[in-house]
Amino acid sequence: MLQVPDYLNSATLLNSGPSRPPIFIDAFAGCGGLSLGLMRAGWQCLFAIEKDKFAFETLKANFLQEDSRYRHDWPSWLPQAPLDINEFIENHQSKFARIRGRVDLLAGGPPCQGFSSAGKRNPRDPRNKLVNAYLKLVHALEPDMVLLENVRGITSSFASGASSGTTTNYSERLVHALEPNYIVFSRMLRASTYGVPQKRPRYFLIALRKNIERPWPRKDPFVLLKKRKKDFLLGRGFPLRPSSRSALSDLELHRNGEIECPDSKGYAAIGYKKPRTAFQTAMRDGFDSNPSDTRLARHRPHIVERFSEIIDYCLEHQHLNTSIPRDLRESFGIQKQAIRVLDPRKPAPTITSMPDDLLHYSEPRTLTVRENARLQTFPDWFEFKGKYTTGGDLRRSEVPRFTQVANAVPPLLAELLGICLLEYLPE
Repeated sequence: MLQVPDYLNSATLLNSGPSRPPIFIDAFAGCGGLSLGLMRAGWQCLFAIEKDKFAFETLKANFLQEDSRYRHDWPSWLPQAPLDINEFIENHQSKFARIRGRVDLLAGGPPCQGFSSAGKRNPRDPRNKLVNAYLKLVHALEPDMVLLENVRGITSSFASGASSGTTTNYSERLVHALEPNYIVFSRMLRASTYGVPQKRPRYFLIALRKNIERPWPRKDPFVLLKKRKKDFLLGRGFPLRPSSRSALSDLELHRNGEIECPDSKGYAAIGYKKPRTAFQTAMRDGFDSNPSDTRLARHRPHIVERFSEIIDYCLEHQHLNTSIPRDLRESFGIQKQAIRVLDPRKPAPTITSMPDDLLHYSEPRTLTVRENARLQTFPDWFEFKGKYTTGGDLRRSEVPRFTQVANAVPPLLAELLGICLLEYLPE
């Protein structure tokens, strides 16, 4: 048995007995949606790697406090601070190399802006190369399992050059790089199929290391995911087919009224009253205080009037969950093409980092951070930190609250994935 030195003094890691919970490391952790889901499934996070100061502030508030519901088991050699993954590999390799082969799961989702069809799909976006950093970490740690999430665009090929005629497909590159040492499964999953009130198609990859002493169960983890779905959702009080209204109706402003926003002077926030649906009860998760992140945007009167007309039009013409028609945009002088009105009866479209991409289904306003978090299945006790929004060049270097929520893996889907992956551990 490998002896772990004192500076790797994780109580979880040092416990090698049968009662030790399975360990994972969360790379590109963001605000912690994947961490939360896996920990709720019974996994223990050794530590998380996240570069952005706002996202790390959210991680710290939810996972690194003495009274945190789910607490990361952080080693003393690693500062509790934002950290770039390449700097982590370079500066701490002598330490974490000694836990090689002892980590059950490396999880994470490299930044996706260069792949996303919602963006410019730039093959030269430097963030695309972070996939290589993730693979470097896999090689250094040799985890038994790998879980990776990314946007659908990672499966689409980029032209490598105007004259070369060659293409680069990052999902194929991932599989090719892992296959010598791992059995690799990958699948496009739509979050709404797994209890999330948001369509959100995403690419998931699960890899199982070949050179281990025990044989892996002969089953596809994504087939197992589908089999476990119904019992999992119903057992936790979630409906099988949630809608925007079933997720958000207890946060309607006309029902709850306004309160003074506790963290933003001069802003109003939504009040908090009793839940109206099983989904809302499950999302409150025993929490009964006013949640954070319910700050309302300060729409000017003519914007409120415009939103009212757009919502009325879309409801009348059943033009919901899709971008508003061109003639309607032109009649209001709107250049932005991505504005959509929620369909109250269906899951929301994929939420984005832009607060004004989605309009409420019945109230003339954009959604709050908390409402976006509901559509991502973050429980109401989960707090987001940092700026609410940012703009201009700062959009490339800052991850404010709206972006943290939009970039996250839905915790509910992550929990179900975590439960399925437990079945691949030795008894």
